[in-house]
Amino acid sequence: MATRALLLATRWAFEELGLHRLELDHAVGHDVSCRIAERCGFAYEGTLRGAIFEEGRHDAFRDAHLHARLATDPEPTDP
Repeated sequence: MATRALLLATRWAFEELGLHRLELDHAVGHDVSCRIAERCGFAYEGTLRGAIFEEGRHDAFRDAHLHARLATDPEPTDP
């Protein structure tokens, strides 16, 4: 379901809003989120250090993986 939702939102953002670049990030260690992003054509671009709050806290941070997709990137063939 997450894969389908991300594909639909991505298509809408590119086709209806005319955006050129979309970025998403997720906490390091969330391997399922990484696979969904890559399956939807979002290339891994690196690690953002201390980019998000630790779960349930506002005084500690954790790293996040950054993924991005351009409007000019090919549509994923078989997500």
